[in-house]
Amino acid sequence: MNINDKDVLEMLNKLIAIDRLNKYQILNMVNLVSLSNDINDLKDNLKWESPNSFH
Repeated sequence: MNINDKDVLEMLNKLIAIDRLNKYQILNMVNLVSLSNDINDLKDNLKWESPNSFH
């Protein structure tokens, strides 16, 4: 996913707000966005990176 895409940024903002991500989770998410194909892939990647802090 392209982090510079407006739709992707809106999706990420919703994810941050809904899941109430902390600073570490947000930074981790930003790093994983470019490696992810879609939002579901991003969520899976986040679970692998921080299993105790992301649902």
